[in-house]
Amino acid sequence: MILEYRMDECADDISVRSFLKRQGLSTHLWRRLKHQGTLSVNGEPIARATLATLHAGDRLRCEIPESSAIEPQDIPLDIRYEDENLLVVNKPAQMLVHPIAKEQRGTLANAVAYYYRTKKEPCVFHPAHRLDRNTTGLVLIAKQPHIQSLLTDGNGPRFHRTYLAIAHKPFHDEEGIIDAPLRRKPGSFIAQETHDEGKPAVTRWRVLSQTDAFSLLALRPATGRTHQLRVHLASIGHPILGDDLYGEPSPAIRRQALHARRLDFTHPVTRKPLTVTAPPPEDFLRALESLGLSLSTEA
Repeated sequence: MILEYRMDECADDISVRSFLKRQGLSTHLWRRLKHQGTLSVNGEPIARATLATLHAGDRLRCEIPESSAIEPQDIPLDIRYEDENLLVVNKPAQMLVHPIAKEQRGTLANAVAYYYRTKKEPCVFHPAHRLDRNTTGLVLIAKQPHIQSLLTDGNGPRFHRTYLAIAHKPFHDEEGIIDAPLRRKPGSFIAQETHDEGKPAVTRWRVLSQTDAFSLLALRPATGRTHQLRVHLASIGHPILGDDLYGEPSPAIRRQALHARRLDFTHPVTRKPLTVTAPPPEDFLRALESLGLSLSTEA
């Protein structure tokens, strides 16, 4: 990974460490730069990065080694947005975001690694968030680790996600908030549950369409806990259609009816607002039609 900057007057008389921290470089990457990377100012190598000071007009160049054990694999990608810093992909169902011990191939990471290789981009897979295997929709990926750091912080992601979900039963109100902490369910490696001793989790919901038996919702999580949307809806008596972990299987769709429809965020480099969308897949649309639910283009 190569980072290059030209100092403006606001960066006059500042340490390299302080400047790079402002750019989103994590402590982990700073240590890698110090011990394994190279740094130069105005073309001159700097041996001790901790002592270097930058001034207006200086040109800073950092080279930080990166490696990845992810095997590139030729899998089609539905790319919804891309620039030199970011990649946004519409993930299909039945696909993991990242390899696991028993499943090293066929993931989004394998597909992205292959895509980077075909473009001759020396990037490593840095997702800013993840989706469950059978949740479809948008995944935001940083092309460098410091961009990933700029997209997230200790208080949660610096981007807003909107999901579409088909839930059981109609709602009495048009919108609401579920504020219920989550933790791993005792005795399970997968399932989560609401519990006062869990980590804070907040989900906003809005009804888009409903019948006497089902509802189409727009969901906006304020936090990014594991299975958050699925557990939150189940906890208030509206499990997601087809969710066999927190609800029950359905003949209308062979997975949980959950789709990451929209991403809204401020670009971490250009500072311009961005909105990226992805239409629901065919199985989701068929389920809507079979249940008598309608989806407006504004959802």
